Amino acid sequence: MANKVLIVDDAVFMRMKLKDILEKNGYEVAGEAQNGQEAFDLYQSEKPDLVTMDITMPDVDGIQAVKMIKEFDSNAKVVMCSAMGQQGMVMDAIRAGAVDFIVKPFDTDRVIKALDKALS
Repeated sequence: MANKVLIVDDAVFMRMKLKDILEKNGYEVAGEAQNGQEAFDLYQSEKPDLVTMDITMPDVDGIQAVKMIKEFDSNAKVVMCSAMGQQGMVMDAIRAGAVDFIVKPFDTDRVIKALDKALS
């Protein structure tokens, strides 16, 4: 059975790119959210195996969303997606409970390696 992934990013293009990579590599996209609050709500209803989480989003950002999801489910697996130059925020996200990070623009091999590692 395919692993279900929740994709969280405020940029539609980034969600489409990630969805394309995931579906071509045997993952099932459980849902898409454009901010941390939507991510938290969808996490509760869809219970995905993994979440890809953008850091910088309106309303509720990725770091806050990781905290909310980890409080709800301490076993949640979240992989952060960041642009170059966001190392400080990536470290905050790891401290909040994220298991790994991938850098934009997405490299297919790196994305799949990070998700496979997070799920193993």
